[in-house]
Amino acid sequence: MYKRIFALVLLLVLVGIVIANVVQDRIADNTTEEEEEAVLVDDGSSSQGAAIAPAESAGVEPGEPAPDFELETLEGDNFRLSDLQGQKVILNFWYSWCPPCIEEMPEIQEFYEDYQDEVEVVAVNMTTHENQFSDVGDFIEEHGHTFTVPLDKEDTLSDPYVVYAAPTTYFIGTDGTIQQPRKIGPMDYEFMEEMVQGMD
Repeated sequence: MYKRIFALVLLLVLVGIVIANVVQDRIADNTTEEEEEAVLVDDGSSSQGAAIAPAESAGVEPGEPAPDFELETLEGDNFRLSDLQGQKVILNFWYSWCPPCIEEMPEIQEFYEDYQDEVEVVAVNMTTHENQFSDVGDFIEEHGHTFTVPLDKEDTLSDPYVVYAAPTTYFIGTDGTIQQPRKIGPMDYEFMEEMVQGMD
């Protein structure tokens, strides 16, 4: 008799523990979903360049100063963003094996050749994402790109510029502030023209 009562009590305790664990897991899942709430980041021009991102990753907003940085370029020179104050700047983040980056690079080069007297193009290579360092120089040389290529060898710019996908591009005005919404995804020539025409 006592053995049956003991077994029943033990069974009830075990069932209670299982139920408590299931409830706790569901609460934890709901909390995680809320913390990882995503938003659609889009430049508004097309579906091209849209990406799902954490809600806090809106990037540097128009009107905010572009975070300054100093990096070594592919040629071994020192590059400082603030040295370009007074010029319009297209600041692009890329790496050599990224298909959308490869897609937009000829467009960026063509735009740079036509507008280099008015706009500086700075294509920051996200070097920590490269398979090997030599891929950067090989890519630039093979495709004949002539714009400035700083190397982010220690991934120092992903946080201040909230770069979570490549390519990501910012448009910086002559006053050193971001003047257009960030673009995630490949750009074409006409898009860059439109963005630059709307900048001071």
